[in-house]
Amino acid sequence: MAAEVLPGARWMYCGDRNESQRAVLVQFTNGKLRSPGSLRFTLYKSKDSTNPRKTHHRILAAETDRLSYVGNNFGTGALKCNTLCRHFVGVLNKTSGQMEVYDAELFNMQPLFSDESIESELVSENQTKTFREKMDSCIEAFGTTKQKRALNSRRMNKVGSESLNLAVAKAAENIIDSKGVTALVSDAIHDDSQDNSVYLPPCYADAARPEDVYKFEDLLSPAEYEALQSPSETFRSVKSEDILKMIDEHSHCSFVIEALKSLPSNEESRDHQARCIWFLDTLIKFRAQKVIKRKNALGPGVPHIISTKLLKHFTCLAYNNGSLRNLISDSMKAKITAYVIILALHINDFQIDLTMLQRDLKLSEKRIIEIAKALRLKISKRRVVVAPDMEEDHKLGTLSIPLPSAQTADQSKRRRIT
Repeated sequence: MAAEVLPGARWMYCGDRNESQRAVLVQFTNGKLRSPGSLRFTLYKSKDSTNPRKTHHRILAAETDRLSYVGNNFGTGALKCNTLCRHFVGVLNKTSGQMEVYDAELFNMQPLFSDESIESELVSENQTKTFREKMDSCIEAFGTTKQKRALNSRRMNKVGSESLNLAVAKAAENIIDSKGVTALVSDAIHDDSQDNSVYLPPCYADAARPEDVYKFEDLLSPAEYEALQSPSETFRSVKSEDILKMIDEHSHCSFVIEALKSLPSNEESRDHQARCIWFLDTLIKFRAQKVIKRKNALGPGVPHIISTKLLKHFTCLAYNNGSLRNLISDSMKAKITAYVIILALHINDFQIDLTMLQRDLKLSEKRIIEIAKALRLKISKRRVVVAPDMEEDHKLGTLSIPLPSAQTADQSKRRRIT
């Protein structure tokens, strides 16, 4: 509504010479006031007179019976219209007809909730949060759809893992309650004594002959033995010049070379020895690898039934980057070593040069002796001529009846200590 202008009225600009007379305009963010007269206003001014930017800082506070309000002309809560334009307020004296015009500032009044207990609780909660929890909160608020989906999946996996741990703990408590601690300790001792059987071929300790202690059929089944006929043809028909070429090219290990030098002339025995030597050579080469990524990684000359046997009995499955692969772990290397020793015993009349095998398998002497003792071999020592005018001590392993008692690495350590 336009104000009525009196004849002869004049106005006078008072400017900002006296800031105490500057007008204040307010607006409330949460609605309109029904009774403005009930408000009590307080204006706070900055005392910093040295900083020109802070000289004009003002904070306006308003109080009612129900709420308190606060507004300021600086910071993030200030209205930008104060810097983009100027506001004026005019006071008209109708008697004299003179209007005094003053500068004005607009304040945006917001309700103030001064519940210190809630604020302190939020601050303490934020301080106790880990970096991961803070990152998860940011992802919930500002993350992409892919990040939120990954967060939900991780939380579900965490819940599943916790449920599994609780179930395992509950099952353990039930077993302890039902069997008792003493029975569980005795079971653990018995299981520890049987650990070697997992990695060793079946042993028939009551056998009457050395060849029946570790049966050949437990090393190679009839079908596997039959499949070796074709690939072992090279060894079966080997000649002296072929052996010299193998030595020059270092294509085969020392034990295989020595075994080929002493192949029997009898056709049936020669065929049997050639098959055994070829499989032993394949086991040694297989052991030297770490990861088998493909079934045909063993080479084109390995029959399918043999490659399946190697992967099934001498590797363990490992999950990596979304795919399964066959891993030759340290325990599997020990198992292969045991099978190599047993096969070498069948090839060499149940007495083998452990030092030669140790070097072919790239093992320490202590390790191969431990495995040989676990296989219940008798260990002896013999001087071997390795070059003209040069001899060295080699460890021999013999499988003889009756078998010595099985000895593990822990037992040998206790014997040395006592």
